Amino acid sequence: MVMETLFTQALGLVEPWRVVNVDFQPAAGRIVFKVENAASRLACPACGAADQPVHDRLPRRWQHLNFFQFKAIIEAQVPRVGCRSCEKTTQVAVPWARPGSGFTQTLEAFVVALCSQMPVAAVAKLLGVSDDRVWRVLDHHVAAARAREDYAQVRRISADERSARKGQRFLTLFCDLDARRLLFATRGRDASTFEAFAADLAAHGGEAEAITDVSLDMGAAFHAGARTHCPNATVSVDPFHVVALANEALDQVRRAEAKQVGDLKGIRWGTLKDAADWTRTQIAQMHWLQRTNLKTARAWRLKQALRAVFAGGAGIMQATVRLDAWLSWARRCRLAPFKRLAATLKKHRDGILEHFRSGLSNGFAEAINGRIQAAKARAKGYGTDDHLITISYLICANLKHLPKNPWLDPAPQAVA
Repeated sequence: MVMETLFTQALGLVEPWRVVNVDFQPAAGRIVFKVENAASRLACPACGAADQPVHDRLPRRWQHLNFFQFKAIIEAQVPRVGCRSCEKTTQVAVPWARPGSGFTQTLEAFVVALCSQMPVAAVAKLLGVSDDRVWRVLDHHVAAARAREDYAQVRRISADERSARKGQRFLTLFCDLDARRLLFATRGRDASTFEAFAADLAAHGGEAEAITDVSLDMGAAFHAGARTHCPNATVSVDPFHVVALANEALDQVRRAEAKQVGDLKGIRWGTLKDAADWTRTQIAQMHWLQRTNLKTARAWRLKQALRAVFAGGAGIMQATVRLDAWLSWARRCRLAPFKRLAATLKKHRDGILEHFRSGLSNGFAEAINGRIQAAKARAKGYGTDDHLITISYLICANLKHLPKNPWLDPAPQAVA
């Protein structure tokens, strides 16, 4: 009985629940803990009426954390109460697992901790279960933790897109730029994503009308969504996307000119990288390029000048002078891609300059993108967008109400 008492305490059980037998089965690679509730009368789980008769008992089993190298199983004859008050027959909840789960709370907490660092498939293989069972655990706990998050103080956000599956489908990620966390992820990349964000924000105690600043790229859909659903927010255009468009314009010029100048075919990465990151070969290539009168050389100087607008912690007055000078140069440069870029930037001039007041960018969103991409690469992709969204919340939302890692907090977990 000493062993049964020990495991009763280790599982956090109190009367009328107790471990009555420990069955070690080395050939099967498992140890089975038989748990009993011997009470003949219990409170009704449905209506709460006290002192109702137990109708019958049904066999159930749950997987627990391994005992040394052996799989640990909890088995119990779970009472069903036949209530004379509400006239229902209802199974009582067990204290070591949430309803409907085949894992104990402690094992579920361990699954959540593992999945924040490892691919789901690897965790499933480690536990000897199917991927679907692990996903059900993650879906439950991530949703339960998000439901308890408070977004009442959210004021400054960013919205950015990421590819969900090789450019075929996209997710939009909304981030809290002050708390540095992922707030909301949803399918699509159009104006309706802001409607979904506003609804989710309200469900967590926030208000879209209270948003003061939004950092965006220059996509028309996002700007339309922000105007409609965050009407009091000032939009800042993200510098990364501005320079990225300049890189695209530069590469268009280079590709067109490379048809006549073969040396330009191997110079692409040098033109796109920062000078501090050039290899020896790229240094030689770029020095050669800068001594030429090629269109690509002119395009590279334009791109570098646009980068300089955002460099050195410039204030809004200095940035205004630099940006207007650049727009004037680009409009007169006789390079079609940069003339088109100048027209786009002129349209978004106020938003670009607003960055210098607010200091906002999508840099944190890009960092989140990197973390999600790394998780996606480790997992070799996810079968559904919902799975990708769940993992994004798990690793990027700073959820405060996930179950605690049982190795770090060995106390029995509470049912969520």
